[in-house]
Amino acid sequence: MGMRPPSGGGDDEPASIEFGIAAVDAELKRSELAFPASHAEVEATLGDAEIPYDVHGNAVSLREVLAELETREFDDRQELLNALHPVFETYRERRSGSMFAQIRALLPF
Repeated sequence: MGMRPPSGGGDDEPASIEFGIAAVDAELKRSELAFPASHAEVEATLGDAEIPYDVHGNAVSLREVLAELETREFDDRQELLNALHPVFETYRERRSGSMFAQIRALLPF
């Protein structure tokens, strides 16, 4: 996911803020991780990366997110991103500081 930051008129601002799987994808593109890759290989290569999970810049280490996955082998980059997506959504929904998000996390649906 990515979102445009508010415009302040300066040209030195980033074009977008990457968070969730978009941020992981950017890390993957900068890395030399080859697929298929095991869970351990992904963790060894990218585990220390701090990945923002919302537009506010709240972040979590990829190692922590990977720990929540049951999948131990990823055939390609897209399979890894698909596996990570629900984990990042859970982080975004449950750990957001807004009152609405806190109430929403308490509801059973």
